[in-house]
Amino acid sequence: MIIEMMKGATQEQVDHVVERAHSFGFEVQLNLGTEKTVVAILGSDTGKADTDAFAVLPGVQSVARVMKPYKLASREFHPRASKVNVSGVEIGGQRIVVMAGPCAVESEKQLTDTAKAVQKLGAAVVRGGAFKPRTSPFSFQGLEHDALDMLARVKSDLGIPVITEVVDIQNIGIVAEHADIIQVGARNMQNFALLKELSKIKHPILLKRGLSATVTEWLTAADYLLARGNRRIILCERGIRTFEDSVRFSVDISSIAVIKKMSHLPVLVDPSHAAGHFAYVPSIARAAVAAGADGLLVEVHPNPEEALVDGLQSLTLKNFEKLMAELRPVAQAVGRYI
Repeated sequence: MIIEMMKGATQEQVDHVVERAHSFGFEVQLNLGTEKTVVAILGSDTGKADTDAFAVLPGVQSVARVMKPYKLASREFHPRASKVNVSGVEIGGQRIVVMAGPCAVESEKQLTDTAKAVQKLGAAVVRGGAFKPRTSPFSFQGLEHDALDMLARVKSDLGIPVITEVVDIQNIGIVAEHADIIQVGARNMQNFALLKELSKIKHPILLKRGLSATVTEWLTAADYLLARGNRRIILCERGIRTFEDSVRFSVDISSIAVIKKMSHLPVLVDPSHAAGHFAYVPSIARAAVAAGADGLLVEVHPNPEEALVDGLQSLTLKNFEKLMAELRPVAQAVGRYI
């Protein structure tokens, strides 16, 4: 249930609504806008309270039930598009934010060389995997804590934010100490125990869409992160499994338009994991920007043929430079910039 307060409603009136909600045993989230306050009434049985129970309260303008399974990620709760500020980089604004770097941190030199190059070419955030969730237990699992230290040094030396993935609850604290953005990978989109713990911190969280998840399931997973007050949530479309096998995953370009209509959260696209091959990455990236994506998550490696993880889908530095040049006129055509 979403309660929109009148413009100029007093704190006492807002508190009265909150108290009424608590009297029914419901939880409450507040969206404190510059002109109006919106109150989200949360619970598994909000139907037991009639909307009139809130509509009659002083300062209440309207009361509406949200029939979608996701509440806090919806436009009903937060009508305006959310923007996430990460160390001065605004995600969800006019700038198309490009996050680039190796799929996995392999060495100090590899990470540093890549980070310096992508930053010079216009990337706003450096990506690099420390903990790697692999399909096979015999595949490279990442340098883990050593990689986090390397990412922290890149962040400090270059003054650029970094993003890396967390795969286990016990590593949330150490990842948060080193990274500016914490990534939840596709395999963990519905790891609700992990999402609940991440909802307790205030770090920006990038939530990738699950391999076979619908947009509704994706946004409902985002509600887990929003449930305890962390508003710094970013979505990332990375392709879903379909019958098509010519690419690694089928990137759902239409999901960008759906997210923009149904949710206030910013959305990025990962063309690298969707394509599975470097040759297709530029086309998917251009399409994502044209469709309204707020940014891209691109894998870049100085020597992809030597990469320990996903070398085939990684761009060389030269190809990344070419991609950035191609993206600028596309961004300009839709009223944005790189």
